[in-house]
Amino acid sequence: MKKYLITAIALTVLLQVQAQEADTTGINRSYAIGEVVVTGTRNATDIRHLSQTVSVVNRNRLEQAMQPSLLPVLTEQVPGLFTTSRGVMGYGVSNGAAGGISLRGLSGGNARLMVLIDGHPQYAGIFGHPISDAYQTLLADRVEVLRGPASVLYGSNAMGGVVNIVTRRMHEDGVRTDLHTGYGSYNTLETELTNRIRKGRFSGVVSGSYNRTDGHRADMNFEQYGGYAALGYELADTWRVRADVNATHFNASYPGPVSVPLLDGDQRITRGMASFAVENEYEKTSGGLSFFYNWGDHWINDGYTPSAGEEPQDDRFNSFDDMMGISLYQSARFFKGNRITAGFDWFRYGGEAWSEYVSGEQAGTRRDLVDKHENEVAGYVDIRQDVGSWLTFNAGLRVDHHSRVGTEWVPQAGLAFHLPHAIELKASASKGFRYPILREMYMFPPQNPDLQPESMWNYEIAFSQRLLDGRLSYGVNIFYIDGKNLIQTLPNPSGSGMLNQNSGKIDNTGVEAQVAYRFNRTWAVDANYSYLHMENPVIAAPEHKLYAGANFSKGRWNVSSGLQYIAELYTTVGETETTENFVLWNLRASFRAAKWLDIWARGENLLAQRYEINAGYPMPRATVMTGIHLNF
Repeated sequence: MKKYLITAIALTVLLQVQAQEADTTGINRSYAIGEVVVTGTRNATDIRHLSQTVSVVNRNRLEQAMQPSLLPVLTEQVPGLFTTSRGVMGYGVSNGAAGGISLRGLSGGNARLMVLIDGHPQYAGIFGHPISDAYQTLLADRVEVLRGPASVLYGSNAMGGVVNIVTRRMHEDGVRTDLHTGYGSYNTLETELTNRIRKGRFSGVVSGSYNRTDGHRADMNFEQYGGYAALGYELADTWRVRADVNATHFNASYPGPVSVPLLDGDQRITRGMASFAVENEYEKTSGGLSFFYNWGDHWINDGYTPSAGEEPQDDRFNSFDDMMGISLYQSARFFKGNRITAGFDWFRYGGEAWSEYVSGEQAGTRRDLVDKHENEVAGYVDIRQDVGSWLTFNAGLRVDHHSRVGTEWVPQAGLAFHLPHAIELKASASKGFRYPILREMYMFPPQNPDLQPESMWNYEIAFSQRLLDGRLSYGVNIFYIDGKNLIQTLPNPSGSGMLNQNSGKIDNTGVEAQVAYRFNRTWAVDANYSYLHMENPVIAAPEHKLYAGANFSKGRWNVSSGLQYIAELYTTVGETETTENFVLWNLRASFRAAKWLDIWARGENLLAQRYEINAGYPMPRATVMTGIHLNF
């Protein structure tokens, strides 16, 4: 009864104010009149006409957070979304890794949540999960998060939602260069240098970064190099081409759980992406053709535990994965209030993995683990129809074929009511799915090549309103998720050992709310809350997540502060279940010393809370960073 009382109290408070206005304060907004998004629809669309929920975190908010990674600010700003951490900087991969992204209890680590860059899927071709250290703030002009299934437009792995990173660009003519650098706790250094240009029909962005830390524990150092470049050219008023490339390399060490320290747990990871697109935009039709290619090169030493009598590993895990795809779509308006989008996708993904022996009897040899590629081909149609000025009807259908698993039909439908007094009421039902990934089918016992797709239905109602000329707004969503055929590792019914099987279920219900109020050009407040009830609890999906923040901006000063409350966060599940509750207080400030110079500082966990997100990996106490930002 206590948890439902907490939910009711939190909602009562939150429903009093919400304005998430993208003004000089940098506050993001959820349902702003005239706000245009490209996630949840292939063409730019007023967010009010979508029946699904999309949260937008804009560039002002990203810069205000002063973080090299996108994930911390998304965790604060998007209800229902949570990411795991293990230290002051860096997430890593493999054993002891953090950076797990979950939305409404569906995890990217299990390939049930997709990260996109400009609408292109981003995940490791063999393992099927996002690589969180690749999602740096230098990439993003804004981030759009669709909360709920997005499989109609994006296919497998988007069953729980998508995080779409819309890349940097120059919006006005001219040249601008920015240098951001800072230093702080645990010998942590962060730097970013970006140059943007726009002249006539040509635009370009070049950005690079270097980040490092010693970490708050021994053998927890992290080092990262990253770069991004993009070029665009308008061939005519209605046609344009663009191309971009980004790459990141990081070296990470992990020390193991505090109770069982690990030695030589080292990783060297390189991830890259490139894309090319031709786009058109006419009065009644728009579309594009794009090609993308992602790749990753992984070298991992799993380390050893001396206290358990282990000796250094003889082998090193290596893998190379890639994913390429072609996406074609065209959207047309045949009559007033109508928009039909038809599209085609082709993906090829996979890679190879092997163990390379560097010592022992097999030194100089290798053991192959997997060498596989698979294909998906799909066609889809998305229909949006306005009925007068008070209703928009949305419907979509995708037919998706996997080269081994077969064909999946994916429908969705929804209504968006535009009511008096700036009220928006939405209702939707949408299917999400994912194909089994290569690791589950072919790598390591308990692999099973006969696995079938997972699937789920998401049913949702959303209400929002804007008041006081947009300075005050609020919104609340209620959802229910019904999933089946989840892949689990269980005893082999036809023999000894364990086997991956389609036997799990999802039964999640939840409430999400967002609220903010802009008092004037100086003061603004915002908050969001999510409650998640899971019949089958999973790691890194808190039952309660509340964020409340305030922003002050006047003259040369900009100061923002926020409290984040996390309750009933599962860190272990199964026979033994453990949960964490904690409150984090963060503070960020900048002072414009000159037209070209800002001095900034940020403090995190200033209450010095003791807590864990990854079991056995205590988080650092209070940390402080300070630095400068040059622009010219």
